[in-house]
Amino acid sequence: MKKIAFLVSILALLVCFGCNDNYKFTLDVTKKTTINAEVTISLKEKNNKALDKIQFFINGKEITAEGNSVTLKVADFGVGKHQVSALAFYPGKTKKINNSFEVFADKKPAIYTYKIINTYPHDTKAYTQGLEYNNGFLYETTGRNGQSTLRKVNIKTGEVLQKVALDEKYFGEGMTILNNKIYWLTWRAKKGFVYDLETFKQEKEFSYGKSTQGWGLTNNGKELIKSDGSHKIWFLDPETLKEKRSMQVYSNDRAVNNINELELIDGKIYSNKYQKNTIVIIDAKTGAVEGLADLRPLEKEMKKTQKLVSEDEVLNGIAFDKENNRMFVTGKNWGKLFEIELIKK
Repeated sequence: MKKIAFLVSILALLVCFGCNDNYKFTLDVTKKTTINAEVTISLKEKNNKALDKIQFFINGKEITAEGNSVTLKVADFGVGKHQVSALAFYPGKTKKINNSFEVFADKKPAIYTYKIINTYPHDTKAYTQGLEYNNGFLYETTGRNGQSTLRKVNIKTGEVLQKVALDEKYFGEGMTILNNKIYWLTWRAKKGFVYDLETFKQEKEFSYGKSTQGWGLTNNGKELIKSDGSHKIWFLDPETLKEKRSMQVYSNDRAVNNINELELIDGKIYSNKYQKNTIVIIDAKTGAVEGLADLRPLEKEMKKTQKLVSEDEVLNGIAFDKENNRMFVTGKNWGKLFEIELIKK
């Protein structure tokens, strides 16, 4: 009898544990939405069993919630794919349930054309990767191993006034100027360099974090803003040079990748889209694509006087003179620098 009683007790315990294991969860969230909408995330147990506690997370960060659901403003997270998790606590157990949602811009991007205001000479041996206006001069970085240079250029004549070369093992990429320092990226070496603006003396170097490569670079006065060739844009602390956060770039119907050379203009990020001869205008807070500037006719203009290598010698380089409201663009090995005005269709 004692043996039977013991077996019955063991069986009861197993049944009890089995009851705990029979919790079945679903994490419900709208799969696709737009930037100005709200999204509701709900955790449900199939048989409505009581739970001790629920914690919700978006992209790994806990969000404040009461009960088994939470409603959030999508704009707080920006466009793109966002990972959602719920941590369910129930008698003797904890379980993590995952899902995701994807956010798109709420309208089609505006389309821009352009008119040429001025044309200036540009070095046909400058494989332009970065371009920036500063105190009356253009600063430019060029790419390719053994040909990567940092330059100070006279806008009207195209004369290179100052130049320093990068070690030939590095492929130079985008650059920006902040607080009298020049920040210069390399492509695949996961390394960037900092130079003194006046002397072009290299002061230090820094390593990338989660971003895969170095493509374009600009700044908002407080942070460096970096692209890596994907649909992500990264924000760096200019002192520590550590990546603080990132955002994704999406239009109303897709992720926009190949984000290349960058320039911040009137609070918007203007980006060359690699090999497309197009400038993408991006909301700097949400990542939503607000406009597309079709500059393909500029390539045709260049081909009147210069033979260009297809899909290589493409539009790249955006600089902005804020004081005089002038935008400059050029391309890789292009013989011309264009001052243009964008015109909304």
